[in-house]
Amino acid sequence: MGDKSLKEQSIESTDINQDELILQQQRRIEKEISESIALVGEKESLKSLEQEYAKDDVYLSKAKVLAQKYSYIRRTRPDGNCFFRAFSYAYLEKLIGNKEEYDKFRDLALKSKDNLVALGFPQFTVEDFHDTFMEVIDKVGGDAESSHMELHKLFNEQGYSDYVVVYLRLITSGQLQRDADFYQHFIEGDRTITEFCHQEVEPMYKESDHIHIIAMSSALGTGVRVRYMDRGAGTEVTAHDFPEGAIPAVHLLYRPGHYDILYP
Repeated sequence: MGDKSLKEQSIESTDINQDELILQQQRRIEKEISESIALVGEKESLKSLEQEYAKDDVYLSKAKVLAQKYSYIRRTRPDGNCFFRAFSYAYLEKLIGNKEEYDKFRDLALKSKDNLVALGFPQFTVEDFHDTFMEVIDKVGGDAESSHMELHKLFNEQGYSDYVVVYLRLITSGQLQRDADFYQHFIEGDRTITEFCHQEVEPMYKESDHIHIIAMSSALGTGVRVRYMDRGAGTEVTAHDFPEGAIPAVHLLYRPGHYDILYP
């Protein structure tokens, strides 16, 4: 009996090891696919979305309806940071050539560091990311043509691009903690807002949900419209505005687990 038990344990252990190896291989393949895609791609006609779903009737019908409202799509790397990367690129792009809005956002970004430090974030860490965030904002504050080129170049350099994402994650975390009483209702389970921020907001590669979008758009005082494309009934690609009632400065397309930029 004892020998049989050990044999069974050995088989079970081998099965677990095999499962773990398969999972590791799957993650490796996903990572390679992800890294082969640009952090932020070129602007493409929305027709490319129709071509992508040529053999999928549900998504194809929705892509055609979407093409009646939007002309272009800009894809982002599906790495869990796509919401923050897509939003920051699209918003800075929108500010190019709009001096009044650009100056207003720059001023808000400049003051954000002290607000985060006042909330208890470590000054040394915040300063490091804030400096790069301001550098990116300053580099896209020149004439329109060079600013567009600079924006695209910076967002495809991992260092700059990821630092912008990290800083937006900190701003989002700060907003959630500042208005903890309001946001606590959105948190499932027994987690506090602070725990949620440490686990789901601040770490890189963590995907974003409604709560992230509401907090970040509120902190920056700007509107975001997200179009949701899924396998739900009908052909309409449902729009949600964050915060509710705001005029959207940025339009994003959400497909399960991923955000890209849309252009009306």
